Amino acid sequence: MIYLDNSATTKPDSSVLDSFVKVNESLWFNPASIHALGDQTNRLLESARGQIAELLKTQTKSVIFTSGGTEGTNFVVRQTAKARKSIGKHILISKVEHPAGIEVGKLMLDEGFEVDWLEVDSTGAIQLEDLKKKIRRTTTVVSIQHVNNEIGTIQPLQECLEIIRSNSRAIVHVDAVQSYGKLPVDFDSLPVDWLTLSGHKFHGIKGSGVVVCSKAIDLEALIVGGGQEFGLRSGTAPVAQAVALAKAMRLAHQDQQVTHDKLSLLQQRLLDFFSHHPLVTVLTPKNAAPHIVTVAVKGVTGEVLVNALEKHEIYVSTSSACSSKKKSTSHVLEAMNVPNELIDGVIRISMGKDTTEQDITTFLKTFDLILRQLERNLQ
Repeated sequence: MIYLDNSATTKPDSSVLDSFVKVNESLWFNPASIHALGDQTNRLLESARGQIAELLKTQTKSVIFTSGGTEGTNFVVRQTAKARKSIGKHILISKVEHPAGIEVGKLMLDEGFEVDWLEVDSTGAIQLEDLKKKIRRTTTVVSIQHVNNEIGTIQPLQECLEIIRSNSRAIVHVDAVQSYGKLPVDFDSLPVDWLTLSGHKFHGIKGSGVVVCSKAIDLEALIVGGGQEFGLRSGTAPVAQAVALAKAMRLAHQDQQVTHDKLSLLQQRLLDFFSHHPLVTVLTPKNAAPHIVTVAVKGVTGEVLVNALEKHEIYVSTSSACSSKKKSTSHVLEAMNVPNELIDGVIRISMGKDTTEQDITTFLKTFDLILRQLERNLQ
């Protein structure tokens, strides 16, 4: 099997799984219990929180455990906007956000907020002039992906931040789900207000994530009850998930430069091949995140290509796994003004730390073979 759908999810690292199992076997107690076993479990939970805070260069009390990226984006955008209504009710979200960002924007519209959608250029990058035009003194939240999950565009966050900070008091949320472990991600390299991370995107386990803030922000609770997670997200804390997440983050941080360099070389091999193929248009821009290559193939649908590759036990995708089964046109490609004749033929190849040179060699040979067979069938 050759797995090239790592933007959808990654294989959990064996040591991360070991941590998860070990905690569930030995410290499965409720961390809110006042007895010694509860206290011991709570110390383990807080140790994981502290490790994550150290990696992201923030305070321990700024780390809030969640179930992943979708919950994180919903939590930050909704609760921050509600908490800052005295300043204004204007929200900015880019047109190429993960479906979680797009849908929470629509929800905020329904709840009486004003939402403007930031335009992007043909590479998927936010148009800075459009940001300048739409930012207001009453803008309260700006939500932007660090790396686009469909084509790998790295957003110009520093330039965006200069415009936002100069023209508003908006809280800036960055969805760093696709960038952690491939690019530097902490509050020094990304001086924003909120970061969202999801463990299963960097070889952690599903159902684990965090939202992390750089400074204290008063928010309404997302879930009320026992007051866990600093009163913001009540419910018995999933200690094993938290420990596994901290482990996955440490490993990804430790290997980030090696992973980046390795994936960059593999990405360049793919780009060199695709850029010279007469039937292929490369959609991933230059200087993109190193793990994603998205292309459009003329004369064939992406779904046909995915199915053909699957017969060779090679697994890629057509778009975001969070929306691809809806069979709707990619909002990202539409925002980039990709021609309709190309959109239907899009596939995304996304690599991970376990992807090898041989995997890419086999993929390219198989891809070429499939296209030759399809061409013969059409003649």
